[in-house]
Amino acid sequence: MVGFRKKKGSSAESASVDGKTPGTPPETSPATSPSKPEKSPTAAAKPSPAKPPTLEDLPELLKTMLEEKGEKSAAATKRVYELCDVGHKQNRVPMVCSGKWDVLTPLALCLTQESGDGRHLACLALNNLSIPTENKRVMALGPAASEVIGGLCKVIQEDKQESYLCCICLMNLSFLEASITSILAHSPVPEGSAPVPPLENSNSLLRVLEKLLTNSPSAPKSGSGKSEGVRWACGLIKNLAKSEENAKLFGQTEIPTCVVSNIKSTTAPPSRWTSNSLEDFSLFVILNLAQWSGSREALISADAVDSVTPILAEGDLQGLKATMACAFLGADWNSFPESGAPAAKSVSELMTNIVEKKGKDGQYAYGVFKLYTATKAFRDLSLAAAATDGDSTEGVCTKCLSTPSAVALCLQIMSDLVLASNDDTEGASKYVPDAASAEYAIGAIEALIPAILQTGDPPRKSLASEKACSEIETMVLAYSDLSATSGKARASAVAAAGKIKAASGSARPILEISHDLWVQYRKREGQPLDQYLSQEKGIEVDESGPLDFLPCVNTNGDTSCTIA
Repeated sequence: MVGFRKKKGSSAESASVDGKTPGTPPETSPATSPSKPEKSPTAAAKPSPAKPPTLEDLPELLKTMLEEKGEKSAAATKRVYELCDVGHKQNRVPMVCSGKWDVLTPLALCLTQESGDGRHLACLALNNLSIPTENKRVMALGPAASEVIGGLCKVIQEDKQESYLCCICLMNLSFLEASITSILAHSPVPEGSAPVPPLENSNSLLRVLEKLLTNSPSAPKSGSGKSEGVRWACGLIKNLAKSEENAKLFGQTEIPTCVVSNIKSTTAPPSRWTSNSLEDFSLFVILNLAQWSGSREALISADAVDSVTPILAEGDLQGLKATMACAFLGADWNSFPESGAPAAKSVSELMTNIVEKKGKDGQYAYGVFKLYTATKAFRDLSLAAAATDGDSTEGVCTKCLSTPSAVALCLQIMSDLVLASNDDTEGASKYVPDAASAEYAIGAIEALIPAILQTGDPPRKSLASEKACSEIETMVLAYSDLSATSGKARASAVAAAGKIKAASGSARPILEISHDLWVQYRKREGQPLDQYLSQEKGIEVDESGPLDFLPCVNTNGDTSCTIA
């Protein structure tokens, strides 16, 4: 639960903000709106309760907010807030998306007020309005986006009491992935001035967040305004860092050092970290920044690997996040506990859950992690294991990663991309091309080839393995020919296909079972099963000659053929 602090004799109640369910932000209760209770002149003459506001009152309320100041403006803002509180959720989308009213500009204007009441109420209203998915696009990308983001940023910059509410509101908006680059690009300049890049502008959201984190006490009092601001700022950064472009910007600030420091300085064990705690958010930031080259080195320089490695032994969400972060940061295979078996199991399970569009009870919901994040972690774990195996043909370290289910999933990801790229194939349109995940999948297969191609014991011939080698080789080469395949992925595909072809003839149990699982998936999906089968059927003959040949024509005009 997130508790909003009492303000001048009142309080605001909030719903929980669950990182396992993206886009579920705090909201306030109508019964506890943060306003000053009015004092009656005498005990006998109590004013009658004000009539609850309705949407029809909005034009007059918005006019008052724009034209009045002080108590009149705050009273109107309070009424607008009441229209979108927890008891009036049905009003939130119409207020923002109907086109009948512009509620965002007046609320953004209230953020600049010196009056604490009006500013606080505007923050609460914007926070509640930012919850519906439909509203996020209008608020973050619509005509009033600059005023909304600018107003929220200014409150954070001025270190007002409502800073944490503004961080929460921006975090809510950043659950709309289409908005994350534009949110961090906020870099205000005086009217008529030339644009200034965020890194060069102290008033940009990027620099404001950096200042908030760097100026925070080493151990702010839990629940204080400062600690809440830092906590929700890290929640915002967690979402913004999902973009490679944003991560590159973060990598050129002190933010990576700050989030690593949050992990180093905590006294709570990872098993006690609650969802949306400072530690939970900070580890998520490290994970998201670690997967991008533009911010990876900043984390390594901040000693992120040594700071996160102790968390690897955790068998929960924190352990999974630490595992993927360490894989991205190039941690040695021997850093992963129990010879890497838990790491291999948790990441391959994550890949499967994402593909099957499901989460894991008590840990994460579907949508928290992207497939390209999971497949990249699996690829990097495979590379670390292969590096430790060296020139060994036994694949000792890579065995725990080379389970048939994991290998089949990599084949599935690549073949779905091949299918999606072929407009002539029936059903191709339902697959969304994912070139990044396919590239990581072939990278993993190439690294795991020694373990995947292990022969049976005792060695034997196998027609099933021969068929598996032929079909997988054909699919991998088809993937290598796609225009969406990068040069690096193409080289990995060609190398892997060559080794798979050379392995044909002998029984390869892991490859054979992987192939069978892949074929079963294609059957369930109704995909064509002959797409990667060899078309070389041979030449039929009868007593007159090869049936596939054209009739022979001799110099004497005789069309009969002679078989010697």
